Amino acid sequence: MALDYFVVDVFSNTPLKGNPLAVVFDTANLSTEQMQSIAREFNLSETTFVQRRVAAIERAEGVRVRIFTTQEELNFAGHPTLGTASVLKLQAPETLVNNTVTLALNVGSVPVRFSGESLHGEMTQRDPEFGAELDRPTVAQLTGLAVDDLEPALTPQVVSTGTAFAIVALHSAQALSRLRVDHKVATPWLRDRGARWFYVLGPELNAASSEPIWRARMQFYGGEDPATGSAAGCAISYLVAHKAVASGQQVHVRQGLEIGRPSDLLLSAKKQSAKVTDVRVAGSTVSVAIGHIFQP
Repeated sequence: MALDYFVVDVFSNTPLKGNPLAVVFDTANLSTEQMQSIAREFNLSETTFVQRRVAAIERAEGVRVRIFTTQEELNFAGHPTLGTASVLKLQAPETLVNNTVTLALNVGSVPVRFSGESLHGEMTQRDPEFGAELDRPTVAQLTGLAVDDLEPALTPQVVSTGTAFAIVALHSAQALSRLRVDHKVATPWLRDRGARWFYVLGPELNAASSEPIWRARMQFYGGEDPATGSAAGCAISYLVAHKAVASGQQVHVRQGLEIGRPSDLLLSAKKQSAKVTDVRVAGSTVSVAIGHIFQP
């Protein structure tokens, strides 16, 4: 018995760019260990497993999906959410309601709304939770940067919309070329403060664009992520909360350029009184491959 799988590139209109994702169908009978083994086999940033349920439950809660890296299961991740919803739109159009596919993730229901017939989707993430503010000299040391590289008006902080990241805003995107996260020391330090990884971003200065453009990098597991939708949701929440970006303003974030996988993420969030809400992360998905994996 074989399981169908689909490979897509997320946050890109161009195949072999953006962040690759494998989406495996008909996995309700797989154990957690089997799913983890398949994720290791694909060896991508994440692999998702679609577990279809009766139509009434899917209408009420969404399509059940589990997300795995090569090392662990995640409660939420951005590019797997957007990419899986895009595959469902193509392969299981009955899941599309009012041009929206809703996924039932470990973190809860997350809707992805599409623009017409295209695979440009926009996910609405959970309202952010703001955690510990972080010591600037320590953050600089752990990321291989200088304290002066960090934006002086913005203190690094742990933020979560489902997965917690340490958001680090730089004065300029130019410093990103020197980012070198010391994972051996940074990982336990971040875990003690409730975060998983650093998400480091800075504005592109003198960009010839009517919208703000930021550059971002996220190094993890000794490598680098081409696009991190969950962290991007945390980042826009943080920037709006601290008035670095206006409420409701859309920001274009470019990620993955340093590793030859350019990705484009469109972000916005709103601040109502003291609360940040309506966190949106959008981008395109393109199909790359289909195949079968023999069930272990």
